[in-house]
Amino acid sequence: MHTADRPGTAGPPRFAVVGNPENRRVTLFADAVRAAGLPAPRLLPWAEVLRTGAEFLPGESVRIDSPGENADVERLLRGAADPTSVAGTARWYARFTEAVRAVARAASAGGAVLLDDPGELAVLFDKRRCHGVLRAAGVPVPASPTSGPAAPALGGWPEVRALLESAGLRRAFLKPAHGSSASGVVALEGDGRGRLRATTSVELTPDGGLFNSLRVRRYDREEQIAAIVDALAPDGLHIERWLPKAAQHGRAADLRVVVVAGRATHAVVRTSRSPMTNLHLGGARGDLDAARAAVEASGARWSDALAVCEAAAACFPRTLCVGVDLLPAAGWRRFAVGEVNAFGDLLPRLTGLPGSDAEGLDTYGAQVAAVCRRHEKHQKNEENGTLRGRP
Repeated sequence: MHTADRPGTAGPPRFAVVGNPENRRVTLFADAVRAAGLPAPRLLPWAEVLRTGAEFLPGESVRIDSPGENADVERLLRGAADPTSVAGTARWYARFTEAVRAVARAASAGGAVLLDDPGELAVLFDKRRCHGVLRAAGVPVPASPTSGPAAPALGGWPEVRALLESAGLRRAFLKPAHGSSASGVVALEGDGRGRLRATTSVELTPDGGLFNSLRVRRYDREEQIAAIVDALAPDGLHIERWLPKAAQHGRAADLRVVVVAGRATHAVVRTSRSPMTNLHLGGARGDLDAARAAVEASGARWSDALAVCEAAAACFPRTLCVGVDLLPAAGWRRFAVGEVNAFGDLLPRLTGLPGSDAEGLDTYGAQVAAVCRRHEKHQKNEENGTLRGRP
């Protein structure tokens, strides 16, 4: 049962959150709920949900939050003893999506309302499927030979290199199909004469293991690149053209745009000297006003940039909030969507875009406000229906 199918409930919304109690995502959302004058959300820890299941109360609005940053939960989902290991993302995906489906069944049985759709989450956490959905909807995305459910299975480096050559991709991003936070992402570029260079946060150990680190590394020996790709391939790979991005103060720039209930509400510029702009990998927040001015100066419109993000979010209409990675081309005139993130709302202290429904609110406050508006609308519709039905 989704928000649009809300049953009749009196009074203000009541929230339940499936999340990790110690995670700041959960804390920030709870703060936003209380700031709206509502009772604190009921918390269901991921570790307990994965072990024993979940139960929900009639009328609760259920938020499914990230299961990340918890070693116990990571072991349950991925089976890896070391949380920094890159391997095991296919197992994580299978177990996570099954757990989300179980949460959905429990919500339906209890008469609760999901704010995140299980089927859409399954697409969002498969970069190949997500890219195919966006492309089919006409959303601009980088060219990809692995887009959609019929994407070829890549057994290792020989297949990847052959596919890159046949697709004419001299510069490409190789991404674990089910990865997040740039884990395992490799930015690969060739010079046209057979020499390659890979930029990644992956640390390749002497025994062939792959581990995430907070330091971006470069590999220029093909045997090293092959070892990384061979280790990533069993969990599934997605390949995209590496688009030349706009710059701000000499650093590559892109944007994370949060879309809540179909409207772009928050945006932040991310800049980096490496191909990965993720803030935890050394990226830094850029100047949003300068980015908007650069868009307008190019002859494009800022509203068009936000419309691209809203079109991407519209592919997932039963999920309340997504974070869209918007890639501005050099010159700031054209845009493509790099990824759509189910848990892309962790932007502490960032308030909503001027003129949006979220002005003055953080990303979590915007979501609470959107649920409250929907709740009020459904209550009014029910009241009007009751009045019309009276003799």
